[in-house]
Amino acid sequence: MSVLLLPVLLLALLGSCDLKIRVVSGADTLLEGGVISVSDSLVSAGEVFELGFFSPGNSSDYYVGIWYKQMPVQTVVWIGNRNFPVPITSVLGIRGAGNLVISYEQVIFSISNVTSNANTAATLMDSGNLVMKDSDSKVVWQSFDSPTDTLLPGMKLGINLRTGRPWFLQAWRGSDDPGLGAYSLKLDLDQPGQFSTWQGSKRYWTTGPWDGEKFSAIPGMRFNKIFNYSFVDNENESYLTYIPFKPNSTVRAVLDVSGQLKQLEWVEDTQQWNYYMGVPQPQCEIYAFCGPFGLCDSSTPDFCGCLSGFEPLSTANWRQGDRSAGCARRSQLQCGNSSVNTDKEDGFLRLSHVKYPRDPIQDEIGSAQECQSTCLRQCSCTAYAFDSSGRCLMWRGDLLNVDQLKAGNDSAETVFLKLAASEFPTSEKINLALVITPVVAVVVVLLFCVYFGRRLWSKRKPKGRNILHFDLDMESTKGDLSRVKPVDSRKNCDPGLPLFSFASVSAATNNFCSENKLGEGGFGPVFKGKLLNGMEIAVKRLSRRSGQGMEELQNEAMIIARLQHRNLVRLLGCCLEEEEKILIYEYMPNKSLDAFLFDPAKQGLLGWETRILIIDGIAQGLIYLHQYSRLRIIHRDLKASNVLLDEGMNPKISDFGMARIFCGTESGVNTSRIVGTYGYMPPEYALEGLFSVKSDVYSYGVLLLEILSGQKNTGFYHSDSVHLMGFVWDLWNKERALELVDPVFQDKCPQQKVMRYIKVGLLCVQELAADRPTMSEVLLMLTNDAVVIPPPKPPAFIPVRSPSASNPSMAVNNHVRYSDNGLTMSEVDGR
Repeated sequence: MSVLLLPVLLLALLGSCDLKIRVVSGADTLLEGGVISVSDSLVSAGEVFELGFFSPGNSSDYYVGIWYKQMPVQTVVWIGNRNFPVPITSVLGIRGAGNLVISYEQVIFSISNVTSNANTAATLMDSGNLVMKDSDSKVVWQSFDSPTDTLLPGMKLGINLRTGRPWFLQAWRGSDDPGLGAYSLKLDLDQPGQFSTWQGSKRYWTTGPWDGEKFSAIPGMRFNKIFNYSFVDNENESYLTYIPFKPNSTVRAVLDVSGQLKQLEWVEDTQQWNYYMGVPQPQCEIYAFCGPFGLCDSSTPDFCGCLSGFEPLSTANWRQGDRSAGCARRSQLQCGNSSVNTDKEDGFLRLSHVKYPRDPIQDEIGSAQECQSTCLRQCSCTAYAFDSSGRCLMWRGDLLNVDQLKAGNDSAETVFLKLAASEFPTSEKINLALVITPVVAVVVVLLFCVYFGRRLWSKRKPKGRNILHFDLDMESTKGDLSRVKPVDSRKNCDPGLPLFSFASVSAATNNFCSENKLGEGGFGPVFKGKLLNGMEIAVKRLSRRSGQGMEELQNEAMIIARLQHRNLVRLLGCCLEEEEKILIYEYMPNKSLDAFLFDPAKQGLLGWETRILIIDGIAQGLIYLHQYSRLRIIHRDLKASNVLLDEGMNPKISDFGMARIFCGTESGVNTSRIVGTYGYMPPEYALEGLFSVKSDVYSYGVLLLEILSGQKNTGFYHSDSVHLMGFVWDLWNKERALELVDPVFQDKCPQQKVMRYIKVGLLCVQELAADRPTMSEVLLMLTNDAVVIPPPKPPAFIPVRSPSASNPSMAVNNHVRYSDNGLTMSEVDGR
């Protein structure tokens, strides 16, 4: 009897244990409950593809990928965890609601995101597609719906119009780094029937429209005998796909790290990939490479020049090799411009041996003369062409991708460019000698007068420019912000910033009248100013009573002048005259975050979506400061009053007077002078003077919890805890964390999302700096639901309130016991 019971007992034991069954290497299917370790793999039935863990180049990180099984050099075509590398101890399995996950220690990363019944299985197909099906054989997820950098035969590149799901390629970050790179290839929703390569948010290259057999910007597709492309566009889907012309050939298209889409074919005889074609090929094919009205010539070293009658829009940028802004007219057209006083009509300049610019408009006009007349009458028309087929082509607005071709090129065309009459030579003959001689004499006399006049009146010259005439758009276009020379380098706030006169700043603020005062902080009062063009500015004036001075002003000016990010406040210039020390910023109409967050009358304006926008935006700004700016910056005074809000409630980090530039090799710095605001400083800084990027992470965590709760960390009296973090920790341990949420939006926010944000906030305020995540990790956890967040450890400073603390004034006295280390508080009111 005992022998018969043995199998039953073993089954019961196995059922009671959460055992993971290792997959036998070589199988093509992973079942629910099975796992694949670094030494295991799946192999498709025909042994074409293999799936498993791989480590690129010299990296010690591991990724789940799919590659060709039989090739001597590993060629990866798909990756499941591009931005989430894992250690060698990781395993791949199916768990939960049927999701494909990578796990190690307590971390779980979900590759798929589906909800299914039990008995889900993942099978690697000979096409390279990893397909997950449920017990009813229904496909619940497939890797072909999540391409990486490679387009295999049968994959789609485009969009599912019913679900809104895009299919696009994104290049590797580097040859040994499969993370998300700078370039992506997508269906261009702004230009129907075209695909564009993007460099970040900038359009880099386009295919041109599909004409039934090829894209217009890829004429070589017409002679293609390897890749059989087809473009499908209907009410449900819009996508490009392909199959090989030769059924048994192995081909792939890959978007490489340089942004070029390469088409490759495997050659068995040589055992290597044969490069068939890549786009874009020459620089001139890159979308708007020379900018509007630029002329691209691949036979010249610099490639780019301006069309006749045009000049670089930004000479400074042009000299530095950045031609993306393009060119502007030297003389404005008469058509549609009342300011041009001339009785002469605009004309046309013949451009020979060029490629047609992008996006021509075809008009049904029968003759070249009529085509010219029509373009001349239409003020928006900038150029026209009348081709050999009798088509009238016109271009409106900016001309892009005008390429100069070599003589004899079959693709060469002729385009007529509209120019002002003044750009064409006149028939009048002028005796230059009679004119030049007296002019030169007059100029010499005037130069002497100017020289001695400047010497005589130099001491009476205003110390700076007139801010009333400042035009931000013009300054950005001309690049003046980087060319202004300081009046006095010993007193200048930063050589890259305009220096304005005190008289003009005073006039802009109506002599610093009280009606224009926005607030006052540790630096001094902040005033609203208005320029002649209607632009509003914020003027920060150093108070003589302020503990801050020239050092903090120079520090803030030096740092902000070198930073450019949508979540950082923009510094426009400064004023230094006599005892006056002033900084001028862009004006933020919604003032600071604390003006909304801690004001019961305004809290309702901060809904859930707005708060998430602010939380994520602050994180983006800090990531830029810590990792991606030219200077590695630690803010050291992040708090609600130092986060300004623009008209769209987008956050902008401000007040860099306490910020510190950090060397790339430094992991932490000690200081004897502790600055900042109590309640936002981590313990290692408040008690020991040690600060690092993790100091800003701590401040961010405090701010995140304040935004979610609508409660201020300092002066918190709503529980037995001495501050907000202790209150949150107490709720977390009692599994009542949702009680933290501001009642203003408590019923309108997704609970799982709120819990995720609270958990991340607690991770940021952990006592040990080493336990806190980096800001990149913070943003990943906030925005990627597939990342499993580890449990937080207790936050710093969580003693409970003593019985005597029922009196708020006594509680405050207990609260400042950490201020013995020369603490300087910078509690700035909202601006």
